[in-house]
Amino acid sequence: MRHEAPYGDLRERTVVVTGGNGGIGLGLAVGVGRAGAEVAIWGRSEAKNRIAVESLEEMGIVAHAIVCDVSNESSVVDAMTATLSRFERVDAMFANAGTAGNESAFVDLSLDDWHAVMRVDVDGVFLSLRAAARHMGERGGGGALVGVSSIVSRFGAARRAHYGAAKPAVEGLMRSLAVELAPLRIRCNTLCPGWADTAMTGPGGAFGAADYERFRKATVQRTPVRRWADAEDFNAVAAFLADPTLLFHTGDSVVVDGGYTIC
Repeated sequence: MRHEAPYGDLRERTVVVTGGNGGIGLGLAVGVGRAGAEVAIWGRSEAKNRIAVESLEEMGIVAHAIVCDVSNESSVVDAMTATLSRFERVDAMFANAGTAGNESAFVDLSLDDWHAVMRVDVDGVFLSLRAAARHMGERGGGGALVGVSSIVSRFGAARRAHYGAAKPAVEGLMRSLAVELAPLRIRCNTLCPGWADTAMTGPGGAFGAADYERFRKATVQRTPVRRWADAEDFNAVAAFLADPTLLFHTGDSVVVDGGYTIC
């Protein structure tokens, strides 16, 4: 485990991470927590939420979890209310929760499967960021909104047209918000992770193809650092994106992929 101190000082700040109970989301939560922030995790699984909070608390991080389905408007509203009741403020929101959906040839992709991905990966990001932006605007003092996209937004994803369409939508949303919310000192940036060891990409996961080992070997060989990311690779970038002193950093897409996109 790497223990370098992350960038920035987030003491007396509160950060929400949707889907923060595992994978990249938990890596983001650890990063902002180690920089001093109090962390609110929004996730659908109460059991996973509890385990994530326990792991954060073992690191000395103040954390609290709220059961939330980001695709449901009332669930998001209730989660924000509960977060503010517990922490009184939200300074940064990482809209990270997502799903890759069912693998399907485009001509066979059902409208229900299309909507299932869009409800989480687009509607869920919109609802989460809107709730945070409303609070930040009313409170004053600015803040940070981060939409988590994917390098799939640059390369596409065969047999996952819904996922491949959703992730560029996140980047478009963040650029629009960067322009609109700049006068409120709300910074809006996108995080684009590359291939990472998560439940979604592991054997049996959404991208766990039958020839998984061959697929993984091929992507590692193309990646200059010659490995996939792990959750810790997202610690420092989370603290960076939430840093309240970076007032001029907005409208950016930060790629964390080990160099995959440049090869």
